[in-house]
Amino acid sequence: MNSLMKLLASILLFIFSYLLFGDIVAAESSNQNHPFSGRNKLFVFGDSYADTGNTNTTDKGAWAYPYSITYPGKPSGRFSDGHISTDFLAQLLRIKLPVTYKKKDDVDKIRLQYGMSFAYGGTGVFDTKVKYPNMTGQINLFEQLLGNVYSPSDLSSSVALVSVAGNDYINFLNTTRSFKEIMQFIEDVVKQTEVNLRRIHTLGVKKIAIPSLSPLQDIPYFANTSLPFHDIIQPAVKYLVKYHNDLLQKIVAKLNNENNHSAFTIIDYYNTFLTVFNNKGEIPGILQLNVSKPCLDNGGTLCDDPRSFFFWDAIHPTQEGWKSVYKVLRNNITAALMPKA
Repeated sequence: MNSLMKLLASILLFIFSYLLFGDIVAAESSNQNHPFSGRNKLFVFGDSYADTGNTNTTDKGAWAYPYSITYPGKPSGRFSDGHISTDFLAQLLRIKLPVTYKKKDDVDKIRLQYGMSFAYGGTGVFDTKVKYPNMTGQINLFEQLLGNVYSPSDLSSSVALVSVAGNDYINFLNTTRSFKEIMQFIEDVVKQTEVNLRRIHTLGVKKIAIPSLSPLQDIPYFANTSLPFHDIIQPAVKYLVKYHNDLLQKIVAKLNNENNHSAFTIIDYYNTFLTVFNNKGEIPGILQLNVSKPCLDNGGTLCDDPRSFFFWDAIHPTQEGWKSVYKVLRNNITAALMPKA
């Protein structure tokens, strides 16, 4: 049994390594100008699902063609053909897109008042094999701005997006691990996430949104039937994602119970992605998208129309994919994060 678990861990190492090294790099956002919604600042912590351009322009991937061909038409650091989750959350909450931390000294001070993104592609809750700050480091950057750029009153109407998509697990599985070690590490990741959420709330952010892990077993790379040990990989990844998401649900419920109000909200990426995947045209306003393969394949071949695909590359959604996800999530997010009338 132990040798079987080691084999499984090795397989997981193989597939998760792609997630870390074949994945990471992000881009620069649009300047939506929406009427004041009662929430006027968005602070973003996380990885490539949320990064709108903090990584270095010398990095490959999101800072190279054809990334960002849909928006803004040239590489901007986003891991997509265009807008990503941060863009759509800001738009949904009618908050102007926050500036990236990297550009904070290069923009008009007025721009800083919409919040800031500290997310870096490739990062995690703990250190991963990238040069960028992990979640704790990102929160440190945020804290250093308090009392200087942001006052307590500035944070009273703020929202935070805390996005973690699985890079910790990739880094952890660089060596063969037992099943017990893997399960323990998932618990460690979620426990540290709890610490991070408490800290962001204590620093003054009133509403905090935390996406669940998406259904990694169904993304193009893992769903590829030609992948070695495909029949083992998919259920294994599905189990790990479920365990992470179940633990996340419990700690968010505990935090809300302690605070006697719903300060913390889970954005249900897992079920929402599946809803969009299974759409056959019956969901109003949402296109039926190709979910079986990415627009941009591993060889660099680009599809004719990214708007027809859910996935941009083997890991990241297209702009149309993210748009569909946030259309499904719209009512739940606004109910949870917008101020009550």
